[in-house]
Amino acid sequence: MKLTIVIPALNEEEAIASTIERTLVARGHIIQNSPVAEVEVIVVSDGSTDRTPEIAATYDDVILIVFESNRGYGAAIKEGFEVGSGELVAFLDADGTCDPNFFADLCSAIVDDGANVAIGSRLGDESRMPQIRRLGNRIYALILSALSNQAVSDTASGMRVIRRDTLAKLYPLPDGLHFTPAMSARVLMDENLTIVERPMKYEERVGESKLHVLRDGIRFFHTIFEMSLMWRPAKIFVSAAFVCLTLMTLLVVSPVEALLRMGSLGDDQIYRLLFCSFLGTVGATLLSAGVVSGHLHRLLGNAGRTRSFVSVVLDRIYTLGGVVFATVLASPVVVWLIGPGIWTRMADGYVALHWSRVVLAGLIAFSLCQMLVTALTANLIRFHVARRTLAAAVAPVGVKRSSADKTISHQQMTPVKSRQLVSTS
Repeated sequence: MKLTIVIPALNEEEAIASTIERTLVARGHIIQNSPVAEVEVIVVSDGSTDRTPEIAATYDDVILIVFESNRGYGAAIKEGFEVGSGELVAFLDADGTCDPNFFADLCSAIVDDGANVAIGSRLGDESRMPQIRRLGNRIYALILSALSNQAVSDTASGMRVIRRDTLAKLYPLPDGLHFTPAMSARVLMDENLTIVERPMKYEERVGESKLHVLRDGIRFFHTIFEMSLMWRPAKIFVSAAFVCLTLMTLLVVSPVEALLRMGSLGDDQIYRLLFCSFLGTVGATLLSAGVVSGHLHRLLGNAGRTRSFVSVVLDRIYTLGGVVFATVLASPVVVWLIGPGIWTRMADGYVALHWSRVVLAGLIAFSLCQMLVTALTANLIRFHVARRTLAAAVAPVGVKRSSADKTISHQQMTPVKSRQLVSTS
């Protein structure tokens, strides 16, 4: 088994020599203390304007890749993965914060646990990470763990090992600093992928940090949310619907109590009731989106091995039978809201009805129509899911059943003592 270590570097002339030397020395420790038999080291200068590439070029045992312009932290790592030839690929920040010897622990963990990705967690007792960054990482980890139902402590660690055959399942990943949280989110959102963490030492960096706490913090949060929306959309939609429907339930108590007690509502209560109807409509819309997106994931083969209780319940509700049942329950309310106006119109030729009752009835009718459309769409997707499952079951042995079986080919490269690749893009 061969390990490819990629070191992305942007203006790291103060730390790059030490990082390279420590990594080269660590090769023996990694080989002796892990299943790895060979280690190659690749340095990617990501548009550096200082002496970083010149310093890296002096080491014969290092493959050097030079970007003439800055393309991003993630782009540098991905280029290194493409050039390398190891069955395991890894990356290490060039700023001196991480100990390359720890790759032995991560390689052993990924093999022993049969995991796809192994991460060095920087939040252990031996970490010297600044408190503000430690707090931010814990918040991101808490959010991602809640969305994925899997525990993780460090979403943005700059030291990790990945199986090469897992890269095809992780891509596409962003080119910027949010490459690492995006990878963590991608692994955690897929029940078919596994991740392991090991606590590691983390030192203060050498030189000036490229990380901007506020700007990159917002970008990290956006990345986690975006990846969650791409891979666990049903959970996002259903959670948002739960918030809307819960708030609606709390706010609707007062106007309903006043209506039952006095038989009428004041203007303030009418507006409150209308806002509750709006929340209910939004909640119904989000539930519909959750149902459809969940079925689409099953159609595309991206759904997890198990389904949540909420998913199963919604799947049973959003059927034609569920729509009929909801219509039966809602019909008396709609009749109570607009029935008197329809009666006076037919009997006396005029409508004596407050406008709010018509609006409320319209919102209820809209939600029922939306539920019907969602049920029909879900039924269509269910049909195609069953059709694909049947087709896969009867497919001849040896025939690829879906595009998901395809893997990204990788050109094997013979390592040399020194190689310099220059990209002008």
